[in-house]
Amino acid sequence: MFETDMVKKSYNKIAASYYSHRDLNKFNGELDKFIDLLPKNGHVLDVGCGAGIPTGKYLVSRGLKVTGIDISDTMLEMARKNVPEGNFINKDMNKLDFNENSFDGIISVYALFHVPKKNHPNIFKQFFKILKPGGILLINTGTSESEGLSKFFGESMFWSNYDPKKTLEIVKSVGFSILFEGVLVRGGEFQYWIFAKKQ
Repeated sequence: MFETDMVKKSYNKIAASYYSHRDLNKFNGELDKFIDLLPKNGHVLDVGCGAGIPTGKYLVSRGLKVTGIDISDTMLEMARKNVPEGNFINKDMNKLDFNENSFDGIISVYALFHVPKKNHPNIFKQFFKILKPGGILLINTGTSESEGLSKFFGESMFWSNYDPKKTLEIVKSVGFSILFEGVLVRGGEFQYWIFAKKQ
C-alpha cells in the first residue's frame, strides 16, 4: 500500500525533527482522564506510538503496562530508548493480530489520519475485538473530511479523514458506547476526540 510506505519512509526521516517541534504536554488532561477510566496496572495498546512520548512514557509513569505499535523503525528505536519499560513492536494498525480481549485500553492519537479513511471501519472493529469488556478507547482525528498529500517537515505525507459525524457513526456502529466526543483545541491545533467504552 503506497500510503503506508510513504508514511513509514517520511516518519523514518523526520522523527527527530518532528519531536523537537512538538508540544509534549498539550493533551496531558486527556491522558489523565483516560488513566482514570482504566484499572490500576492495566494494559494499554498505543496505536501509532511514535517515539513513546508523551503517551507511552506518561502511562508507564502512572503504573500502566504499555504495548506500542508503529510502522516507523526510527520512531520505534526512539520509543525503546525513551520508554524502556514499554514493549514496542513494528506493526501496521490495519493488521492487528492480537488476541481477543487483550487490552484494558487502546489509545490512538495523531495517527488514524495517516490511514486511508476507507480502512477506518475495519480498524475500529479490530479495536473493539481486542479490548476487554469494559475496555476504554481514546482516539483523535481531523475535523473535516479530506484525503490527500502534503509536505510535512519537508517530506511527502498522506492524510485521510472522515468528518466527525461519520467517525462517530463508525465508532458507534461497531458496538462502542460514547463517553465523550467533541472538537478540542490542543497546542493550537483542532482535533476531533472520542472517549468510548466496550460495554
